[in-house]
Amino acid sequence: MTRAVWKGPFVEESLIKKVDKQKNEINRKPIKTWSRKSTIIPDFVGVSFLIYNGKKFIPITVSEDMVGHKLGEFAPTRQFSGHTPADKKAKLDEAAASIAKTTDKK
Repeated sequence: MTRAVWKGPFVEESLIKKVDKQKNEINRKPIKTWSRKSTIIPDFVGVSFLIYNGKKFIPITVSEDMVGHKLGEFAPTRQFSGHTPADKKAKLDEAAASIAKTTDKK
């Protein structure tokens, strides 16, 4: 269910203040945030964020394509570590068995 249009996008107030404050600074550091639910608004374009994913902070620089999405969409919480060696061996065994079947039929 989406947010009502008349309410506008949800953005954490402290996040808006930090972005406005950073626009005046010359030396820009990434803004550290835990607010994954905040919507990216056009004011955020070009700003760097460090978004917390539950374990570490993921660095993100906002581009125009990101406007309208949530900050959390760009900091995945789960890391795919690959398939286990047992899965690879089973797949190879199945492939070898299917090749053996096709050569036996000929």
